[in-house]
Amino acid sequence: MNYYFPSDPPYFLFAISLVAGLACGRAFEVTLRNLVQIWSKSKSSRVLLELKSASIKVPYLGMTISIAIFMATGLEVFGLPTLFGYIVAVPITLGIALLVWRQLGQMLVELDRGGSAALDLDSFEG
Repeated sequence: MNYYFPSDPPYFLFAISLVAGLACGRAFEVTLRNLVQIWSKSKSSRVLLELKSASIKVPYLGMTISIAIFMATGLEVFGLPTLFGYIVAVPITLGIALLVWRQLGQMLVELDRGGSAALDLDSFEG
């Protein structure tokens, strides 16, 4: 049996993708927080429509790409072939990113319809 061991695992790319993902995640958080704060003051639906603008999509896309690279290089560090790492990482990351984006959009629509009380999870005691 032949085993594949990478001669030079992509530790640098692994670390850079982690840092880039964290930076993009922070930019996404700050942008989203600012949009929600502006909305809470004005209660205008136009503010929530800015979710379709590049100011929030670019950090989210950067975060998604960074996570895909991080996951693929992480698999490569553990000895899996590069192509296999990307074949596994890209569909998983894109699928999760699309589901999270969809859920975020639905939550913001609920927020717009019913205010912050629509998202009050403490009221659902079981």
